[in-house]
Amino acid sequence: PAAMLSLLSAHRGPAAVAMRTLCSHSAARQADAIYWNDKHDSNESRFEKILIANRGEIACRVINSCKRLGIKSVAVHSEIDASSKFVQLADEAVCIGPAPTSKSYLNMEAILQAVKQTGAQAVHPGYGFLSENTVFAKRLEDLDVVFLGPNSKAIRAMGDKIESKRIANKAKVNCIPGFDGEVKDADEAVKIANEIGYPVMIKASAGGGGKGMRIAWNDKQAREGYRLSQEEAKSSFGDDRMLIEKFIDKPRHIEVQVLCDRHGNALYLNERECSIQRRNQKVIEEAPSVYIDPDTRKAMGAQATALAKAVGYDSAGTVEFLVDSKKNFYFLEMNTRLQVEHPITECITGVDIVHQMIRVGKGHPLLLTQKDIGVKGWAVECRVYAEDPYKAFGLPSIGRLTTYSEPTALENVRCDSGIQEGSEISIYYDPMICKLVTYGKDRQSALNTMVNALDNYVIRGVTHNIPLLRDIVTENRFVSGNITTNYLPEVYPDGFRGKQFSDRDRLNIAAVSAVVFAKNDLRNKTYLKKDRSNIVAGEAKKSFDWDIVASLDGKDLLCRVSYKEGGFTVAFEGSETLQIKDNFSLANKVIPAVINGDSVCMQMMSRSFDERVTLQYMGTKCTTIVRTARAYDLSKFMPVRSDKDTSTTIKAPMPGLVKSIGVTVGQTVAEGQEICVLEAMKMQNSLSCAIAGKVKAVHFKAGETVNEEDVIVELEPLA
Repeated sequence: PAAMLSLLSAHRGPAAVAMRTLCSHSAARQADAIYWNDKHDSNESRFEKILIANRGEIACRVINSCKRLGIKSVAVHSEIDASSKFVQLADEAVCIGPAPTSKSYLNMEAILQAVKQTGAQAVHPGYGFLSENTVFAKRLEDLDVVFLGPNSKAIRAMGDKIESKRIANKAKVNCIPGFDGEVKDADEAVKIANEIGYPVMIKASAGGGGKGMRIAWNDKQAREGYRLSQEEAKSSFGDDRMLIEKFIDKPRHIEVQVLCDRHGNALYLNERECSIQRRNQKVIEEAPSVYIDPDTRKAMGAQATALAKAVGYDSAGTVEFLVDSKKNFYFLEMNTRLQVEHPITECITGVDIVHQMIRVGKGHPLLLTQKDIGVKGWAVECRVYAEDPYKAFGLPSIGRLTTYSEPTALENVRCDSGIQEGSEISIYYDPMICKLVTYGKDRQSALNTMVNALDNYVIRGVTHNIPLLRDIVTENRFVSGNITTNYLPEVYPDGFRGKQFSDRDRLNIAAVSAVVFAKNDLRNKTYLKKDRSNIVAGEAKKSFDWDIVASLDGKDLLCRVSYKEGGFTVAFEGSETLQIKDNFSLANKVIPAVINGDSVCMQMMSRSFDERVTLQYMGTKCTTIVRTARAYDLSKFMPVRSDKDTSTTIKAPMPGLVKSIGVTVGQTVAEGQEICVLEAMKMQNSLSCAIAGKVKAVHFKAGETVNEEDVIVELEPLA
């Protein structure tokens, strides 16, 4: 229904209005089923109109709650977002400036003008942009417009890390203990270590680069670690002053969702496990955490709500903790806004967090009590990004979604997205495509559904991170729940290289690729629903055979493919024979293959004129060269194309903005020297040269945009 609404929103007339109404009612019924624990008084007063000062999926999320509640919504958008999904969903839309965020979504004056122009009574900031800006909240208050978030005092207090920890300590919230004064000798080191609690980190005050640092797990290691670290620090830095702090062993990033009102009520809506991260950004979240037992959950929730009350919090917020290997937890920070991963909390509690934020903003007390908040089932969220997972676990990608289909037809799947087929992923904003959420009675059920959802998620036109997500949710360590914030570099020390296929996997890929080749050959022999062989033989052939060589991962697999009505038989020479059901067409994006009776989901990525069949299997793309045995024999006489030397060029690894060029034509550069800095989606990336040489040409200058694979600088090797 939501997808239909977005398609219909641009159309007018009685038929379109009727269809939109029908879809709205259907979407509302679905939402009521999701938010089964969303307590409120149906007769209580409501806002008439809410402006959403954000974009993308979070704007769609807020608008959907507004529609369910009968509240009119206003979208503000940049010029480049004029035809975006969230703009189509909203009842009204106001353009607030050009594409750059500084001129649009961070343009406070333009947004405030839109508030005045539309008569909005409240503003929901979503997350990011102005969501934690105290000046924005105060300006709205001056206009007598409600900021749907916490009061500015709470935002200011929790935004200051020193102040927030001072308040947390006063509220008896666990903070990472430490002694940042000078430790005089080994005896004092042991004393302080016992006061803090093992393990501890003994490190030099002037340390760095891993020198002058030791981890101690007992008194003996504390004495020895102090001595060795002090000696190392003196020789390395000329400064032997030492300090001690708590070492968080095998840290997990676990956060607690809180919900507070203006009447002194504060609830915790359980925890979320957010340890799967890259570059300190979350990739996969789940609720609850497999690591947290009921007693620890209660203790963390009590401290989270104590902190919220101490700061006078009055909205939805998140208190983040680091949890060590002994389930000790320590306060990190508080996010004074709606969190990206809030849907998984909604799945296991049945609470519409956005609705409750709106209620609290209107001044209503929470009708939920802590006893109403349980843990029902399990939810997992994968952040689907337009990123290349083979580059540093995800460098941004841009482009147009030429084909796009979310797996919402599957049960217990929720897709929070702000895009649709035809949408453009640009360099100006976060590359998120969708928050893919699956739900189940237990963790394994939710993970099984996630695997199925990722296999059926069709995205074409941009590079995406589904290969990495699909591999993680089936990786043994993740499935067992043995995860920390160091998970990605520990499991993939050499970076992500795609699914490592077994011999059985390769046979499945080769067999389906061979069937695709055979089906295409059959189609070429048929016209007007008649077999061309009828003309020659005088009667219809009911079976066909092909001798095929499927080349995959450097191996050539000889097989005979036979077709009889209803299915194919693929017999590999010296290996197995596979039966493949004829249940898909060459037009299908998703191939629900049945191999020897087992369901195997693949996606058809492409078929090229040079006999290459590219499939997506277990999230990873793989190309098989499929040829007849005759064509394979002749291919041995074809010249081999040599790889082009790319060491003399510095290419853009992703689309972005050139921030600086550090060289000029004619300049000599050393191997590994920084050549330029490229900014892409809030990240700055230093590009260096692979060889020593002289700069031959500079094709871009600072301030210009580049596409992926654009040559920025050319070099000439030194003689």
